[in-house]
Amino acid sequence: MDAVTAEGPAPDQLVIDLGTETGPFHGGASGTLYGLYGDGVPSRVVVEGMYPRTVTTKAQDGAQHPGGDALEILPPFVAAGGKDVYVYLPDFHRGFPYEWPGATGEERLAGHLDVIRRQVEHVLTLGELRSHIVYVPFNEPEGNMFGEGEWSYDGVSWRTEPAPYFAAWEAAHRLIKDLDPAARVAGPNTCILYPEVRDFLEFAKSRDVLPDIVTWHELSSPAEVRTNIAKYRDLERELGIGPLPVNINEYAHNYHVSVPGQMIQWIAAIEESKVDADLAYWNIAGNLNDSAVEANKANGQWWLYNAYGQLTGNTVRVVAPHPNVQYTLQGVAALDREKRQARALFGGADGPADLVFTGVDAEVFGAVVHVRLVEIPWTGQVGSAEQPLRLRDEELPVLDGTVTVGLTGLDAMSAYQVILSPGGNGAASLPPSVRWRRTYEAEDATWTGGGYSLNGPEGSPSAVDRFATSGGYHVGGLRTGSDGVLAFDIEVPQDGTYDLMVFAGSHNLADLVREQGPTNVFLRVDGEDPRELRLPLGYKRAVWGHTDTRVRLTAGRHRITLAAQDPGLGVTKGDALVDKLDLVLREEDETALYDAEFADLGGGARVSHAHRGASGPAVAVLPRGGTVTFWAHAADDGEASVTVDVLGPGEGVLSVNGEEIGRVERGAVPLFLAGGINKITVTGTSDRLIVDRLRVAPSRGLLPTSGYAAEAGLLTGTARVTGYLYANGGKAVDGVGAGPANALSLTVTADRAGRHALTVRYSNGEQPSSTHYNPDPVCRHADLSVNGGPAQRVLFPTTFHFNNFWTLAVPVTLRPGLNTVTFTADELPDFDGDTGNAYGRRSAYAPVIDQVTVTPLTAGEEPV
Repeated sequence: MDAVTAEGPAPDQLVIDLGTETGPFHGGASGTLYGLYGDGVPSRVVVEGMYPRTVTTKAQDGAQHPGGDALEILPPFVAAGGKDVYVYLPDFHRGFPYEWPGATGEERLAGHLDVIRRQVEHVLTLGELRSHIVYVPFNEPEGNMFGEGEWSYDGVSWRTEPAPYFAAWEAAHRLIKDLDPAARVAGPNTCILYPEVRDFLEFAKSRDVLPDIVTWHELSSPAEVRTNIAKYRDLERELGIGPLPVNINEYAHNYHVSVPGQMIQWIAAIEESKVDADLAYWNIAGNLNDSAVEANKANGQWWLYNAYGQLTGNTVRVVAPHPNVQYTLQGVAALDREKRQARALFGGADGPADLVFTGVDAEVFGAVVHVRLVEIPWTGQVGSAEQPLRLRDEELPVLDGTVTVGLTGLDAMSAYQVILSPGGNGAASLPPSVRWRRTYEAEDATWTGGGYSLNGPEGSPSAVDRFATSGGYHVGGLRTGSDGVLAFDIEVPQDGTYDLMVFAGSHNLADLVREQGPTNVFLRVDGEDPRELRLPLGYKRAVWGHTDTRVRLTAGRHRITLAAQDPGLGVTKGDALVDKLDLVLREEDETALYDAEFADLGGGARVSHAHRGASGPAVAVLPRGGTVTFWAHAADDGEASVTVDVLGPGEGVLSVNGEEIGRVERGAVPLFLAGGINKITVTGTSDRLIVDRLRVAPSRGLLPTSGYAAEAGLLTGTARVTGYLYANGGKAVDGVGAGPANALSLTVTADRAGRHALTVRYSNGEQPSSTHYNPDPVCRHADLSVNGGPAQRVLFPTTFHFNNFWTLAVPVTLRPGLNTVTFTADELPDFDGDTGNAYGRRSAYAPVIDQVTVTPLTAGEEPV
């Protein structure tokens, strides 16, 4: 995307009025419904880096879905910076509509009140953590417990006859408050803001049982968020209540979720309204509503919320070219006068646009501004993403208080961020992150052979229940028994090594996929260089990830083929859908840069523009105890070369993912980084430490690493070696769990004492039948002990098939020489410690374990 040069119709203008502030940044849009499965899924780092204020989840020990038990996710959520856990009390019951037991409405309500009583009694044992709990007694009552269906209280909707629901609300509210007067209760939790909510509030006010927080759902549009919040606030004024906090605790449709260009429109409306809101739960639990990949990786949507959560100061007025109209260019912006920064997040439209900053205060920014523009692309629901792409880094004049950033080539599926800072301090402009990139749609490729299918359209404004898909269409035919070949005719600008990403998906439960798991296909370039690719699995049809490889190309035209057969490599097994192919030419230097002035500052750290020679427009100045935190990407688990660039003589310490590494060195140090997102924090230990930036470069092979095949370990009880095609060596260990007698022990070697990463290559395909549209895969766990010490419980997210292997890094302390690492597992009991889940919602087993790799977290001291 470059500056606009072509003549034509005037582009749309998105106006960021820095002269009109609209209140402190709230950050409420990053909430999540069932986004947390348990401690570690997703990782605390991934949770913290999305900055969620609220999570809505099921009652403890509920039967509705696997994972997401309120009191299990509460401690790690609060530790990751979360504010409130909303407990869906009806989700203790199975089914949707809720199958609450009882022969009559009175019996059903009595049983539900007993569930509520036990939940409050559990919470009362939690000490200070209980202040983070919000009780939601009923969920969408008009279609569930007080609707017209089989499982309703009396078969009559409360919107027609409200008395039974109002009485039930009063009973639940009084029960909770009697048990815990400090408790907070949220409602009415309707699926939309019905007119009858007025009657509910009038009743609740008259009986002194008003909710502490008002909740409803917006499975509608961003425009209706703004409209309905305003309507509700008018209702409060008319009734003489509040203003009460509001949580829109389910928002956005399946078509929107995972797509940065769609979600920025929702974020803008929610932030403008200064309320909390939780992303709707359409798919699987524990991935932050299609934001997190595996346990510790992020897709494009996560990076959007990461950028949103780092807004500071006051929000400012944003005037869109089509105000409050979905599927058009929209945005949110904030001005931090202390940092001397303005940030705008925007997206939702293709083509050119002008981003116009008005009210640019000369006392804050001077006569010249430094402009950093990045793109946050869509990478699929289960496709990981690197840090946002730097598109432009330049300085522009301020003319009559206005700065115009002319843009072209906007992608409606991407979101974008512009950061304005004072310019003129001699900072060198950085080049774009990549030199060239291009997308080739599968529906435009050439097919030969049989079995071809052109599928779509998928998700669209008129089909919001379906999944977002590049171009709206995708191609099938690469499956078991096929002789098909999908050929992409491409043209590249220069000789080089290109990243090639095949966006594809296979439904893990499809008939042809069940046997092998990942669908294998065969790639060639101009008929040469054959290689086998394993395409991503997903939890439903048309769920997209990407499989990546690299190809050496000369300038000019080429043909890239994906085939179901290769004479030297074999045949496809499975059934794959292909969405698109992306080609990217990167800079030869693969170092990722993270500027400190744009990072997350704490403990009194401040931005300073007074240091000429800094890599960007400013630096971060840390007092003693001040912090700068970077959210850094690593493609895989393993060593990276990490440099903290500092100016001057100050001192500090470095931590990675909560592990203290040591003092800040002058120069590159080898560090173990987890595949995906890493929280890298510098803390000042002197009166003044000036941090310029963080640099993350590829491994130099300085950390000793050793791997251990699971089948070589000591197996006891039911643990056994089993054949798996995609395990290393074709074998892995299954049957660990259902009690400590069924275990795997490995002897591993460390050349020094201290903290190490234990990287476990595993698979987990456990997935019981679901009660509704959520697929409900189960996270397995392992109770991991080192040298006979206390076990730590580690959750392993689904890999969608037992023949699909991922890695998960676990920090452990090892002694020099030989160490024994033992894996066991058993089913976690209910909160009371005596009962268990009767519906297969908790697994008793560890994942299938293929290999364990041991790597020190840092070079540390010399080996003992």
